[in-house]
Amino acid sequence: MSTTACDPERATELAASLHDIQAKVTAAAGSHNNAPTLVAVSKLKPASDIMGCYQAGHRDFGENYVNELVDKAAALPTDIRWHFIGTLQSNKAKALAGIPNLHVIQTLTSAKTASALDRQLPADRASPLNVMLQVNTSGEASKSGLSPLHVDDGDTSGSLEVVDLASHVVCSCQRLHLLGVMTIGAYESSTDDTKPNPDFEALRQTRDALQSALLERYGERKWGVDGKLLMSMGMSSDFEAAIEAGSDIVRVGTSIFGQRPKKQ
Repeated sequence: MSTTACDPERATELAASLHDIQAKVTAAAGSHNNAPTLVAVSKLKPASDIMGCYQAGHRDFGENYVNELVDKAAALPTDIRWHFIGTLQSNKAKALAGIPNLHVIQTLTSAKTASALDRQLPADRASPLNVMLQVNTSGEASKSGLSPLHVDDGDTSGSLEVVDLASHVVCSCQRLHLLGVMTIGAYESSTDDTKPNPDFEALRQTRDALQSALLERYGERKWGVDGKLLMSMGMSSDFEAAIEAGSDIVRVGTSIFGQRPKKQ
């Protein structure tokens, strides 16, 4: 058996878990026009597990570590849509830029890294690389991300670093496409179902304010999908609530693949 082949029993187990989550995503989306994208987060899981989900029809997978993603992308089918969802530094841009089927980097936080990606992407790449700006909606020091925008009585307040980085991508990075914004919210908020999740609301406000600011600056809608910036929020513990709050992309790992081993 090859290193990417999935044991039949494991493949059956993965397919059942995947289909269960897909059904919950569909139910949470209700009558929304566009079903959210489910990203199966496969970090620290073997390529064979990804192959098991692939054989069940899934194509969107998320990885947190650059070297792991590079290795898996080289070994697995080229029609997989890879989502990079880990911390990204500019010195790793070249490695990521060399992955032809890298669909999106969801964790962009600096103009330096954006410019490095733009320089390193091959000129013959089939389409621009999608990027999302990571927003630290909870304000936790342990999390990466830009400060959120706040909208009060029509005025935008808070740091404008999100707007500045978005403008840099739109104006100065021709090989990148600004797809939207993402957040990793506070654990406490994700497990408290007694009230609306404040991280989801903060990301929605940031998305809306950013769209308005970009439209005011540039007029032409050169971002998102049909001019709408997407939101990536929600993980295994709260993806259904995230979808109900308007999330376009949810990132689910443990509920599909099971508990992960500790990174060495």
